Amino acid sequence: MIYPWQADDWNRLQQLRGHWPHALLLHGQAGIGKLRFAQHLAQGLLCEDQRENGEPCGACVACNWFVQGNHPDYRIVVPEALAAEAGLGYGADDKADKADKADADEGKKTRAPSKEIKIEQIRGLLDFVGVGSHRGGARVVVLYPAEGLNIAAANALLKTLEEPPAGVVFLMVSARVDRLLPTIISRCRQWPMSMPSPEAATQWLAAQGVSEAPALLAEAGGAPLTALALASDENRTLRDWTLKQLAAGPECDAFACGEALQKLPVPLVLGWLQRWMYDLLAQRAAGAPRYFPQASAALTRCASQADASAFARFMRTVTRQRAVENHPLNARLVFEELFLGYRELFA
Repeated sequence: MIYPWQADDWNRLQQLRGHWPHALLLHGQAGIGKLRFAQHLAQGLLCEDQRENGEPCGACVACNWFVQGNHPDYRIVVPEALAAEAGLGYGADDKADKADKADADEGKKTRAPSKEIKIEQIRGLLDFVGVGSHRGGARVVVLYPAEGLNIAAANALLKTLEEPPAGVVFLMVSARVDRLLPTIISRCRQWPMSMPSPEAATQWLAAQGVSEAPALLAEAGGAPLTALALASDENRTLRDWTLKQLAAGPECDAFACGEALQKLPVPLVLGWLQRWMYDLLAQRAAGAPRYFPQASAALTRCASQADASAFARFMRTVTRQRAVENHPLNARLVFEELFLGYRELFA
């Protein structure tokens, strides 16, 4: 099933039924349910007793196979790091599995799961699309996230996207369409996914048993799934403590931050810091924070004390750190430097 706020996108998408594109690029903000939408769309395309509005029947042989994760005409390609998280039962190819087993045999069991879609996965996918349909209908491929394609994998996919075999439909899902190669984008029909209204998102979160839904939704930038994840985030206590340190302005204890946060992923803490800095700027310019409206008073105080030129320099520092956030850095030193830089805003 799709999420309630996706009904309009689904109904508008049915206008393409008569001339369905060979590659559809579903893009929009992270945390709004694009992957589930793509999977539901894939099931609808494969359904053998499809309803008038394109919904899968849920009862035919094809739908049963899809739900069980073994439909022969469907593939989903994701990075290794996301496969278990998404609970995906479809592999792109057997070659990648064999390569992983060979790596393990060579003693590489400590290798971190890849966050990229690799060329081996695409080569296996090309073997799949080169074979005829098992059920005589469409063959559907979901790639998620499309920006996870590394350069070699993207180049390997280009030719097939340009001249796809008959009956093959690619559903590309992306939260960062700006990171896709222009040649990939040009071969797809783009479909921007709608953001849910605050009312619809808050109502859905309340139905999931989330308290403080408006505050979490604001921190998530309006994305309900991100807000739901924040509600059960095991790092929530540290996040709240970090926000108090940021709210202290010139009294922020940089070394305590480095000590307390050193075991957290650098991208996670950078995300908290960037959202706080965005709200500082928004408070200063318009008096309306986006991510932390509950901290409006602290933001107002900090914004009035911060030096404008120092603010600009610090933002450049944070942006540079974002560019190397996934490298094996010493997290404690990174955080100490960042929070020392933040404290200098108020010098």
